[in-house]
Amino acid sequence: MARYTGPRTKVSRRARQLLDENKAKYFDRRPYPPGEHGRRRIRESQYLIQLREKQKLRFMYGVLEKQFRRYYKEANRQSGITGTNLLVILETRLDNVVYRSGLARTRPQARQMVNHGHFLVNGKKVDIPSYQVRPGEIVSVKERSKDILPIQHSVDTLDRNIPEWMTVETDSRQITIEDLPSREQIDTEIQEQLIVELYSK
Repeated sequence: MARYTGPRTKVSRRARQLLDENKAKYFDRRPYPPGEHGRRRIRESQYLIQLREKQKLRFMYGVLEKQFRRYYKEANRQSGITGTNLLVILETRLDNVVYRSGLARTRPQARQMVNHGHFLVNGKKVDIPSYQVRPGEIVSVKERSKDILPIQHSVDTLDRNIPEWMTVETDSRQITIEDLPSREQIDTEIQEQLIVELYSK
């Protein structure tokens, strides 16, 4: 399972935006870019702005460069707006669906729980975080995993707005995918057009 294992706060500081909710207090303490010259004002080129936007999106969803490029090519082949297609592909990853449903506090936690085999899709175990869910599919927690501490803690403490494109039954730990998300339903603070411009060069 390839994933980023470096310092998370440093990535948020470089992006100048909090990308990991768990690191909020560290980001607030030093909200400027990392490094010896982090507090200096730099002249930002168009390439730098586009690259930063791409890195932000990659880090948010926990995707490495090779896989992200593959997602972009897939989004580009589909009909419609490439940037929106890319966001929809990322949003419909199984680990993100678990995170959005409120059964996990963070995407890394959701990714780990999926990888450990706690979730079923249409009654069959799926332990691949990048699995693409489709409308009509039902994601549920395995019977013996329903009351594990991370899930129970998330259900009890989180007050997350559930996206309109899914229905969550908290008591039975079940998620029903009603439709693919539209751009308006994706609350990610990203200018996806900059990413399309970067890859279109």
